[in-house]
Amino acid sequence: MLYLLRKQIIFLGFLFTTLSSKAQKDLNRPDHDNLPYYFGLTFGYANMNLHTEKDPRFLQYDSILSVDPGSSGGFSAGLLGTLKLSNRFELRTAPQLIIGGAKTFTYSLKYPNSLEAPIEKKTLTSTIFTLPIQVKFNSDRIDNFRVYMLGGLTYDLDLASNSNERNAEDLIKLNKKDYSIEAGVGFNFFLKFVTVSPEIKIHYGLTNIHDRDPDLKFSNVLGSLQSRMINFSINIEP
Repeated sequence: MLYLLRKQIIFLGFLFTTLSSKAQKDLNRPDHDNLPYYFGLTFGYANMNLHTEKDPRFLQYDSILSVDPGSSGGFSAGLLGTLKLSNRFELRTAPQLIIGGAKTFTYSLKYPNSLEAPIEKKTLTSTIFTLPIQVKFNSDRIDNFRVYMLGGLTYDLDLASNSNERNAEDLIKLNKKDYSIEAGVGFNFFLKFVTVSPEIKIHYGLTNIHDRDPDLKFSNVLGSLQSRMINFSINIEP
């Protein structure tokens, strides 16, 4: 996990040093915490992969020797809406669209046909709309800086699940809907006119999104597939 996040952690440390050095001179936006609700924008990068469990009958299918899922990245953009519950707790929603991600599978074939290679790679493009409901816990504000943690539930909708590419006979079929839990940590930097908040979240799928088809050789060797995602975002709240 730390290996996957190394670039984000380095960037976060640089951003923390830069913004905190500029934010300690004067107290910016002193009345921000008294707002009953507020809105914002979020932009980020999501690294996606799948947790795979093979079908119990995998060893009976001698045409495929192994299957390995890969990871990919996509860019996200969306809105933020935050409702104050108390001095410490807030309720937040952040509907986003994740574009450019893909789900990849690498197969090792024992008996490839004339149109296949011994190593076959199958890619399913994804455009995901995600709607989370999160509870946010804020630390004390230190001048123009604050740390927060969050967690919640997420509803995901894959808008590309009905594309012609997905309906091809040699590809894996995935369900359109998914439900996940997520947790993360972020940092509020109160600037003069906006609050900038770098944030890292881990996204853990709860449901099996594999629509297994026993008649498709690339699908019948797989049992359950569950989504996993690491999301690094920058939130801007005017």
